[in-house]
Amino acid sequence: MKKYKYILFDLDGTISQSAEGIRWSLEKTLEKFGVSGVDLSDYTRYIGPPLKDTLLNLCGFTEEMCDEGYEVYKNYYAEQGKLMNKPYDGITDVLAELKQRGCKLAVCTSKLEKTAEIVIKELGLDAYFDKICGSNRDSTRKDKKDLIPYAAESLGGTLAESVMLGDTWYDAKGAFLCGVDFVACSYGYGDDEMMKKYNPVAWAASPLDILKLF
Repeated sequence: MKKYKYILFDLDGTISQSAEGIRWSLEKTLEKFGVSGVDLSDYTRYIGPPLKDTLLNLCGFTEEMCDEGYEVYKNYYAEQGKLMNKPYDGITDVLAELKQRGCKLAVCTSKLEKTAEIVIKELGLDAYFDKICGSNRDSTRKDKKDLIPYAAESLGGTLAESVMLGDTWYDAKGAFLCGVDFVACSYGYGDDEMMKKYNPVAWAASPLDILKLF
């Protein structure tokens, strides 16, 4: 693999084990709206895509319900869901080593940017990231194809010098559309077969594998 100066990390399923908190927050949101019968057993269906897509496509919300649903979910996640997060074993060592090597690091997530900043701080990882890049409150910049250029530019870099690390096909597709190399983190929540369609330059079966690749 070539050397990269700018390394962009997805958050859920790449940096943090967040499934428990996300599922709990979704369950509470569905309960609040009186929605039942939604199967949340398959994490690949709702960890990775923007929340609005999850509410519309998985939870059966209407467009009119989505704005309120977004706020309800956000409050549940902020109060309790985020506290269920924990970093993957080894990820702190990976981030520390990459910083030592002179790389610039950014979080690149479809979560609200402010929420992502809070989560990274709660995980004790804020010292390792030069930028935390997420979506806007008005639902713009929620797709990885928009987030990746934003993150690279925020670091002062270019797409050609950057690499995206993620665990879902949303990350893989975003990198593909931006012409950015993609490393598939198969230890996360995504579907490996779906990521294969976008030709990752490498695979990481654990966080520590990331250092071997770079």
